[in-house]
Amino acid sequence: MSTVDELIARSNRLGADPANTNYAGGNTSAKGRDTDPATGQPVDLMWVKGSGGDLGTLTPDGLAVLRLDRLRALQDVYPGVEREDEMVAALDYCLHGKGGAAPSIDTAMHGLVDAAHVDHLHPDAGIALATAADGDELTQRCFGDRVVWVPWRRPGFQLGLDIAAIKAAHPRAIGCILGGHGITAWGDTSEECEAHSLEIIRTAAEFLAAHGKPDPFGPAVPEYAPLPEAQRRERAAALAPVLRGLVSTDRRQVGHFTDSEVVLDFLAHREHPRLAALGTSCPDHFLRTKVRPMVLDLPPTAPLDEVVERLRELHAEYREDYRAYYERYATPDSPPMRGADPAIVLVPGVGMFSFGADAQTARVAGEFYVNAINVMRGAESVSRYEPIDEREKFRIEYWELEEAKLRRRPEPKPLATRVALVTGAASGIGKATARRLAAEGACVVIADRDADAAEEVARELGGPDTAVAVDVDVTDEDQVVRAFRAAALAFGGVDLVVNNAGLSISKPLLETTVDDWDLQHDVMARGSFLVSREAARMLVAQGQGGDIVYITSKNSVVAGPNNIAYSATKADQAHQVRLLAAELGEHGIRVNGVNPDGVVRGSGIFAGGWGAQRAAVYGIEESELGAFYAQRTLLKREVLPEHVANAVFVLTSGELSHTTGLHVPVDAGVAAAFLR
Repeated sequence: MSTVDELIARSNRLGADPANTNYAGGNTSAKGRDTDPATGQPVDLMWVKGSGGDLGTLTPDGLAVLRLDRLRALQDVYPGVEREDEMVAALDYCLHGKGGAAPSIDTAMHGLVDAAHVDHLHPDAGIALATAADGDELTQRCFGDRVVWVPWRRPGFQLGLDIAAIKAAHPRAIGCILGGHGITAWGDTSEECEAHSLEIIRTAAEFLAAHGKPDPFGPAVPEYAPLPEAQRRERAAALAPVLRGLVSTDRRQVGHFTDSEVVLDFLAHREHPRLAALGTSCPDHFLRTKVRPMVLDLPPTAPLDEVVERLRELHAEYREDYRAYYERYATPDSPPMRGADPAIVLVPGVGMFSFGADAQTARVAGEFYVNAINVMRGAESVSRYEPIDEREKFRIEYWELEEAKLRRRPEPKPLATRVALVTGAASGIGKATARRLAAEGACVVIADRDADAAEEVARELGGPDTAVAVDVDVTDEDQVVRAFRAAALAFGGVDLVVNNAGLSISKPLLETTVDDWDLQHDVMARGSFLVSREAARMLVAQGQGGDIVYITSKNSVVAGPNNIAYSATKADQAHQVRLLAAELGEHGIRVNGVNPDGVVRGSGIFAGGWGAQRAAVYGIEESELGAFYAQRTLLKREVLPEHVANAVFVLTSGELSHTTGLHVPVDAGVAAAFLR
């Protein structure tokens, strides 16, 4: 294997195990020789994971490539720790060729340490020792002279110099524990480096298990015991949209809920308020979880309205405290405050709610806090948890280098941070709509009676960080409620609901049965009413406004033969749009409709027999129905599911922010359906 191949393989193995490091945490490097294409001469290079990458999924494109001689020559121009940030820009002058990914703040450490291979990781067991009050003594007891303690220093050029000096002074050492931070290991070969990293992690975990006390979080508090699962998740689903609305005060967030045993156990013990107030320590942790979480101080059995009121009070206090924290440490050249809302909310007996700019960020923030709980458990079991102080946390949270990393992120898509629930989303117009909304940045709940098809669509759209499937019959009130609860637990709530579920039976009046009539009205009139009512409850709870879109029909306006049940229920839906627009406007909720006509290709309704029935009415072959509909339009164009999805996107993307109660025709021009 080449040097790069070895590095990628090692990185992927280490990053695949959360015991070794967290998502996007840590970095790895390898040094080797290649040919300089400009001179044809050999050149010593270093390949290192670039800024923002993830070890578990790292590819060669995610590596920064630097000339080792130039990087090490920076020692001669280093202006000292007070100006060490200037060295990050200097790394650009050390890049080889196109350079690959942007170098991270840890690049100097990898380059200055005299070892062919270096790993820097954030294992829970290692950070537990790194954040213990007597971490230096514990490191000596745990490892002897095989691993060296390094006092806390902010990542950067000086830390690289410190570790390089420590390695030179301790030839028997295989790595070090970085106070308040993580571990670094090295080796002459990739295999040796990986073995040293795993040895440090394993030895630390075994030490904590052998010497740790059994109740590091103190005695259990009975009133904070976890609720039974069904009650717990019902309470979580009720709280999620309220919390999402609160933490979206500065900017809209997507949510994630976790009720893992690790979280529930932490919250069920006496010391959790003290430990949570101390915040996390590892920079990768608190950059994603914020300086500390918001913690509810009521038992899970408290009345819901009392809990909601207390959460509102705690949120106001959190914002005041965070602003005070910013003002306490900000300097004239600090970046502006990015927002005062919490990223983590802990509710004893229920679980943890985490929030971020997208579903993945929200989920990962929760995973990082689980890491932090494990770190606290380890540190408290053998010592006292003592993270780095607030001033140091602020220096990293509002570091210009972190600000630069944020600026490198791509512009968000139009529907980023929006959560959509689409009914009938496993086929036809619903599937096309779900696909378009996801492509524009939304998280999507695929709601459909066909559970297998819904799951397949969710997988196609990218899986749980983008889409989740819910098996729901919209005529069943309980199933509709369950679908919205699933949306709350998956993404924190909903912002955008598309009433698309439907079917059609084409019969003359005298052949239309009561069952035909009831089925049509149950699915579309009753179903859209139930979905809209539950949507409105959640949207009002969030307090962020939102969109409800009905997929109605040209038939809601135009009278045609042999279609009494379908057309009547579509007219019902069309008037629901007007009624709800008038009622929900005060909450910032916009309600609009889309009136398609003749969507044959890809349509579940037409494939289910409706196409054959309509073709018989017009005296044509079913295969000719799409072309037939196109020829009767002004534009002579066939309407496809994607065209309807386009209209939904336009109505919800923000460009029509002052439009409600509107029906948008997507019929290629049917004069009889012009709205008057």
